[in-house]
Amino acid sequence: MTPLHTGLLVALYFIILMIISYVTGKKSDNKNFFLGNRQSPWYIVSIGMIGASLSGVTFISVPGWVNNTQFTYLQMVGGYFIGYLVIAHILLPVYYRLNLTSIYSYLEQRFGKWSYKTGAWLFLISRTIGASARLYLMANVLQISLFNALDIPFAITVIITIALIWLYTFRGGIKTIIWTDTLQTVFMLTSVIITIVYIAKSMDLSAGGVIELINKSELSRVFVFDDLSSKQHFIKQFFTGAFITIVMTGLDQDMMQKNLSCKNLKEAQKNMKWYGFAFIPTNVLFLSLGVLLYTFANQQGISLPERSDDLFPMIVNSGALPAVVGVFFIIGLVAAAYSSADSALTSLTTSFTVDILGYSHEDKTLSKHTRILVHLAFSVILAMVILMFRVFKADSIISTIFILAGYTYGPLLGMYAFGLFTKLKAQDKWIPAVAIIAPILTGIMDLYSKDWFGFQLGYEKLMLNGLLTFLGLLISSKTQIKNLN
Repeated sequence: MTPLHTGLLVALYFIILMIISYVTGKKSDNKNFFLGNRQSPWYIVSIGMIGASLSGVTFISVPGWVNNTQFTYLQMVGGYFIGYLVIAHILLPVYYRLNLTSIYSYLEQRFGKWSYKTGAWLFLISRTIGASARLYLMANVLQISLFNALDIPFAITVIITIALIWLYTFRGGIKTIIWTDTLQTVFMLTSVIITIVYIAKSMDLSAGGVIELINKSELSRVFVFDDLSSKQHFIKQFFTGAFITIVMTGLDQDMMQKNLSCKNLKEAQKNMKWYGFAFIPTNVLFLSLGVLLYTFANQQGISLPERSDDLFPMIVNSGALPAVVGVFFIIGLVAAAYSSADSALTSLTTSFTVDILGYSHEDKTLSKHTRILVHLAFSVILAMVILMFRVFKADSIISTIFILAGYTYGPLLGMYAFGLFTKLKAQDKWIPAVAIIAPILTGIMDLYSKDWFGFQLGYEKLMLNGLLTFLGLLISSKTQIKNLN
């Protein structure tokens, strides 16, 4: 596919998004921007959340990941589903009962102002890094597919990417995101299915032949029980998956803002359960694509790239598949990346406006001008962080995101667990220090884990970080009780 065709395709895609933005953004006020006026249909939210969770990272990284970790990622996905049930039955009832706009307001009611601000800042840092990593991946592929041929530098690619997101989200916010994410999820999954169909055709495989090939492949191993030191051991991955879901969905303003736009708690819970269930076959689809891509590359004599994230785009651009696959690849990639990034930008605006500036969706003093300025500021910040990612060149962005989540979301896990499952009152002023010390201790233990424990810590750093935060708050609460006596 030529750069001209790619450019026209991306332009057409954004025209569709702009039309949706115009329709959903009419007469949009703060309540619509932050909560969608609590009128979002649960099934539309559920479909959109699949795309927002998968993002360009899943679209590119998960198929490439298969060569190193086989289908063992499904162990983590199984844990995800348990995490979704916890969110539906423990966290969502709290959020709806307190009628929250920002979920971090719970921390203020439970502990105090310092806890509240700490939770909000942890989210802002976490989501900024995560959204930037996902957008970096997409901008990199667009650079190769389109902008290099036009002699446009990467920095300009990033600016264009962010500007387009800002244009279709600044007016309608979450009300727009609910519908654009649904469309983008459909585009993304259609793209994967079309790619699988054409690869199967090229390999003369029927549907049954594809299933048989995947079943017999060494890359389709799911469970690891024999090596406890392995990062892919079932216990580590399953429980890490559950906790990652709780923190990266249930304690994440981005994902919960969509749930809070549902009409009531019952519909929000229904959304969470169906979304969690659908996440399993969706990831099976992406992993199956990975097996087919590696098998196809071997049959065609295509040399594997150094970075696993480059496998999918390299095969699409190799000319070994029909041009139509390239068309759907670009559609799927853009849809995947933007379905995650647009909601991230909206949630960052919401959290900073509500949690840091102190406004609420019903605050008459919050002007549209202020909200737009915050939205614009975070657009600039995302662009700057994406350019920083260009320097580091991580082999697998999805792995990098999970590693970072262990450090940034861990304190949130500990704070919410302490608040929900104990009746103790931690000293509010101690909480920022605990949220800094816990990740530092986790990093030290990770650095020396091979010497101290005989194995390298993996994604379970999230649970360790949360536990250390919980213990820090427990020590704080004991000190406070002693002082009161």
